[in-house]
Amino acid sequence: MQRTIGVIAAERIAVGLVENNQLVGPVAAFPELAEQMDYWEGRPVEEIVARMVELIAVVSQGQQVVAVGVGFPGLINHSLVEDSPNIPQIKGHDLGRALASSLSQRGISAPVHILNDADAMAAGIAATQGQLDKLIRVWTLGTGIGFGRYPQNGGPGEGGHTVVTLDPKENFCRCGGIGHLEGIMGYRAMRLRFLDLEPEEVFEQARTGEERCRQFVNLWHRALAAAMATSIHLDGPGKFFISGPNARFVQLPLLHRSLHSMVKMSPLQGSAIELISTGDETAIIGAAVSALQSIVRQQSAR
Repeated sequence: MQRTIGVIAAERIAVGLVENNQLVGPVAAFPELAEQMDYWEGRPVEEIVARMVELIAVVSQGQQVVAVGVGFPGLINHSLVEDSPNIPQIKGHDLGRALASSLSQRGISAPVHILNDADAMAAGIAATQGQLDKLIRVWTLGTGIGFGRYPQNGGPGEGGHTVVTLDPKENFCRCGGIGHLEGIMGYRAMRLRFLDLEPEEVFEQARTGEERCRQFVNLWHRALAAAMATSIHLDGPGKFFISGPNARFVQLPLLHRSLHSMVKMSPLQGSAIELISTGDETAIIGAAVSALQSIVRQQSAR
């Protein structure tokens, strides 16, 4: 069997060895403690690369691997990170080349494949659920909003920045754009909007009928429904998975009603929505599977 290494580098770096769409051995991660998850903000790119290389070397244990797949937040063009609003210091860096060079110094000569972290999660869901032959779409709700698609379609993969409102006051997205989904649903954006309440308190008070919070919770769900409806009108109906730490806020009946009000052409109706618990392991598998598929495509093109 061909062994690959999967890396997910979002709020923290987590690395695992993958074989036959399954983890082989334990996951190595940095930082290990949840309270240190904001560690990467402002850290030098060289440090991020060095940490990845260190963990990859630990996980590989000197074994031969055929590829290294890395899920990273941002707009990825091949191995180049063209932009990454949540890790802005890495904008413009060729992450794939930097990793490959550093890994070769450790005796690891496997090709490196970089993809958006949400796409890695979608690939991981497809692999772990035996659905690598189907269209998989996943929304990851956290500090920001990720939209992953499997198979990848070669686009930027920044669905979290889908425009869902024309209100010029909706300017809470970290990228600076107006009316973005992340500017409504992202944890950071919610904290900026409600300076007197934490997001958890907003949803709790909405349940008790507090009008300001209730209106926002409706907006939150309609924003996600609008982004889903856009995807359906472009890609067709199908199944959407919702994951991430803030999937706990989702009220499926409200989301279904909102989506139904936006998708009216009968051939496009019938999409399903499922809340799914995922973690680093799922994204690690997805990054590894995507790296292996990238090698196969390159070989087929020769």
